[in-house]
Amino acid sequence: MRTPALILATLLPVFPLQAGEVSVFAAASTRTALDRIAAEFSARTGHSVTPVYAGSNLLARQIIEGAPADIFLSAAPEWMDEVERQGLVQPSTRRDLLGNRLVLVSADPDAPDVVIDEELDLSGLLGDGRLAMGLVDAVPAGQYGKAALTGLGLWEGVADRVAQADNVRAALALVALGEAPLGIVYASDAAAEPAVRIIGRFPADSHPPITYPVALLTGAGDAADRDFLAALSSPGAQAAFRDEGFSLAP
Repeated sequence: MRTPALILATLLPVFPLQAGEVSVFAAASTRTALDRIAAEFSARTGHSVTPVYAGSNLLARQIIEGAPADIFLSAAPEWMDEVERQGLVQPSTRRDLLGNRLVLVSADPDAPDVVIDEELDLSGLLGDGRLAMGLVDAVPAGQYGKAALTGLGLWEGVADRVAQADNVRAALALVALGEAPLGIVYASDAAAEPAVRIIGRFPADSHPPITYPVALLTGAGDAADRDFLAALSSPGAQAAFRDEGFSLAP
């Protein structure tokens, strides 16, 4: 007959003898899904995962300047390219993880749904307000947004009315709090904020493909880092990303 202590031991999670610590620098748009994935991974393995969220441009610069990060999840290939050019990406670990959609959001329940094309009167929709976007020359969501508006011939009509934010979640917050009537964010951000709704979707061919690369950095040195990188492609993680509005890279 097994003792109570032995029975209890069989019910507890089996953790490694020495728990590891994983530092993940991740695009702000991944916060909701990645928090869920990190919590489930930690509960299952005993490893500690610390996500750091910001615009991919800022994260890339911090990594290049020596910030202690094990994994980088960027919202655009160009910022991963910058880190890789500095020799900070472990060979053969980089891969495309996610995709996304660019959308127009409003916190006004009566805001009309619109078709986003060359005929859209975006300036008229804004009224006296501003259009919330990530930094259009640095933050990927802002860069994609500017590219889409430029391609559709809408940029010049609103360029002087853009409220630029340090990252896409900050742009989303401007809309959710009523500071801006409209915002351009990712579909995953809209899914994470119940105070806003999508009123229009940008044509996929109006901007470069939205791709999220991920890689192990040269500062990563233990099995916990590699395990979490692998876990990002697990069925559970893929379900979490899909639930939050992301698409999965082929």
